[in-house]
Amino acid sequence: MARTGPIQNKIMLLVCLPLLIWIAAFELLPIAGMLVMSFQDDSGQGFSLGQYIRTFTSDIYLQAIWNSLKVALISSVVGIIIALVCGYAITRLSEGFRDRMLMVSNMITNFVGVPLAFAYMIMLGNNGAFTLLFQKLGLESLSKFDLYTENGLLLLYIYYQIPLAILLVYPIFHGIREEWKEASALLGASAWRFWRHIGIPMMLPSILGTFSILIANALGAYATAYALTGSNFNLLSIRIAALVSGDIFPNFQLGSALAVILAIIMLLAMFLNEWMTRYSRRRGL
Repeated sequence: MARTGPIQNKIMLLVCLPLLIWIAAFELLPIAGMLVMSFQDDSGQGFSLGQYIRTFTSDIYLQAIWNSLKVALISSVVGIIIALVCGYAITRLSEGFRDRMLMVSNMITNFVGVPLAFAYMIMLGNNGAFTLLFQKLGLESLSKFDLYTENGLLLLYIYYQIPLAILLVYPIFHGIREEWKEASALLGASAWRFWRHIGIPMMLPSILGTFSILIANALGAYATAYALTGSNFNLLSIRIAALVSGDIFPNFQLGSALAVILAIIMLLAMFLNEWMTRYSRRRGL
């Protein structure tokens, strides 16, 4: 292997300099500032654990953490189950149709935030198109569905989790080799027994890794929830925004403490994903 000289090293460092400045300015400095403020008192002075103590002794902030975890877990579980079925169905399609389906999933993945909330208001809001249609058809249970509640928020979260999950679980099915299916069939095993004892256990690490990404995706969502429910539904991301910019008296220190807690939860999910990815690679998937 050819060795790089001092001049080449300096050129490489010079090329990487804009990237290093960008990382420092937009990643490291904001994170450092958030950490420092989270350990300050309300006046922004000294070192204190008061913001964290206040967070874990306040019902409203504990409820925000619980609601965020609940919405993230439910939307991730439902989303990944639907994505597994859809991902397997896509593998059975022709190559051309399969590519179109993946392209559509990729496009829908970007349809989030305020446009998504507005689209659902038009369809299922109090005077939405489908709400009025259900009233005309006499379907009272459907026409009385309240979009601006936890159930409505879950519906939106599940909607934008599914296409992302499809894109992530679809490649997993290609890790299941046809030789395994043929060998299993030759030994007399049914398709159900193959998936139960071989297919699903081999896919499980990758599925759990995808699941952790979906949880992080749901925990960090803000625009969709705020556009749909405003501050009526208590989520961690909405509480942070309210403390930083929405309240009459902002509290950057408490908002930073909540942001650190949210970041720790998301990092745990990402570390789980990394561990599962390495585990699946060792299994040959």
